[in-house]
Amino acid sequence: MVKIRMRRTGCTNHATYRIVAADSRSPRDGKFLEILGWYDTQIKDENFKLDLPRVEYWLSKGAQPSTTVASLIRRAKNPSLKPHHATPAKKVEAKKEA
Repeated sequence: MVKIRMRRTGCTNHATYRIVAADSRSPRDGKFLEILGWYDTQIKDENFKLDLPRVEYWLSKGAQPSTTVASLIRRAKNPSLKPHHATPAKKVEAKKEA
């Protein structure tokens, strides 16, 4: 089974990731089939880039994206979406109502 997941690169205290299509049996930073994009945790805006036609190809072949990669795919398809962590937590909203 093919999975679309992140492969850690970069150096200590500055994690960057490559988004890759890889066999589910291979280790996180091991063998992969194709590089589909990148994601940098240190950049505020436009911190990722995806090759959407290739991502769609792998999804059509039955590849399963990780949860983080799935959110990046949603943001790439609809740039007006904010990152998931930018939305207020439900607990904070409940306290404001009380």
